[in-house]
Amino acid sequence: MSKTLADFVAASSWADVEAQSHEARRSILNFFATALGSARDPVVEAAMRTLSPFSGVATSTVIGHTERMDALCASFLNAISANLLDFDDTHPDTIIHPAAPVAAPVLALAEARRMSGREVLTAFILGVDVECRIGNAVSPHHYARGWHITSTCGIFGAAAACAKLLGLSAEGVANAIGIAASQSAGNVENLPSAAKNVSVGNAARNGLFAALLVQQGFEAAPRAIEGPLGWARTMGGEPDLARLLDGLGKTWEIAENTYKPYPAGIVFHAVIDACLLLRERIGRRADQIESVIVQGSALLLARGDRPVNNARDARVSIHHCVACGLLLGRAGVTEFEQETVVRPDIAQLRGKVRAELDREMPDGAARVTLRLSSGDVLTEAVISPRGSQAAPLSDSDIEEKLRDGVRTGRSDWDADRVIDAIWRLDAADDVGNLMQSLWPPPALHHRISN
Repeated sequence: MSKTLADFVAASSWADVEAQSHEARRSILNFFATALGSARDPVVEAAMRTLSPFSGVATSTVIGHTERMDALCASFLNAISANLLDFDDTHPDTIIHPAAPVAAPVLALAEARRMSGREVLTAFILGVDVECRIGNAVSPHHYARGWHITSTCGIFGAAAACAKLLGLSAEGVANAIGIAASQSAGNVENLPSAAKNVSVGNAARNGLFAALLVQQGFEAAPRAIEGPLGWARTMGGEPDLARLLDGLGKTWEIAENTYKPYPAGIVFHAVIDACLLLRERIGRRADQIESVIVQGSALLLARGDRPVNNARDARVSIHHCVACGLLLGRAGVTEFEQETVVRPDIAQLRGKVRAELDREMPDGAARVTLRLSSGDVLTEAVISPRGSQAAPLSDSDIEEKLRDGVRTGRSDWDADRVIDAIWRLDAADDVGNLMQSLWPPPALHHRISN
């Protein structure tokens, strides 16, 4: 298993992945959108203050800032920033958010080592394939046991991608994956807290660390994932090797990627869409809502039937998503911030929402029923929400998401400059120059900072 993946990564070239490069750029564009959207978040700034005294040579950009840190620190910061708002990309079969743990270290390493855009895209596509294929092999029991799959599998994508960038042999890639297996961590219980972001940041940083250790001669057990006491069995059971290897090099996991229109858990998007449709139908009668019933799968209820005490709770709350859709008619970053969460009218409507299990509803779908004081009962069901594979976001949707991220994240980066650079990433000879070209002019930065 490990050897087969390593052979595949080491042998693959730009010619093998070029057909997937447009989707890869969409994913990286979305990565920048979400990272810029939370670049000034207190969690990111606290992590910057923590790491800054310990950073080595400042080689790699912290997205949304003009500061640089060493590649390991930048990997950690950019991964948590991209993952913080629950707004990043999603691989539907595993619910892995592929870009944050892979794009962050790939870009940081490429900037430090002055690598090309094609090298970045090649490594990124391969890294996403590795993390999602390993995720496929252990799903759904791995996540069901409480492992946060973006973190636990993301580190394998990061390690493989960085090993590819460093030009390691197939044996070296296998060793990097094996070292990553010793560092894989993150649990679902921590999802409503910043601890979730720490494990995503560690997946990015430690994947890079694994590849760098191998470059200096470190080795790992050849079956660190699939061995009798390896990663797969200790963290979820017997791996499904068919799901891991079928179509390797012919079908690509990046092609399955989806992008969120709302900064909330992906299982809540159908709830939001249904409520937006109901809002259109009730017009100005929101004050007549007596009760709301949301019906969905066991996954929807397990993830979102919870009290809301803060903004993090709101992003994984059926009740808050209902309130955003019905009362506000929007579900952007602002609607999930603390100021909105504590509004009395929002809290009051959350209290009228009841979640019910419907075993016939697929994961990701929802049915919402309103009862009004007039006696009217209205229902909307959404099976394929906006942003899903059946209703994907367009390139221009993702571009607008990035522009919104710059605004809501209070960044001084220029959105259109970032958008143009990512679409042209395959033509970049030096990713270091590309990243620095995204910084605001010094005079502008000084004026905004003061």
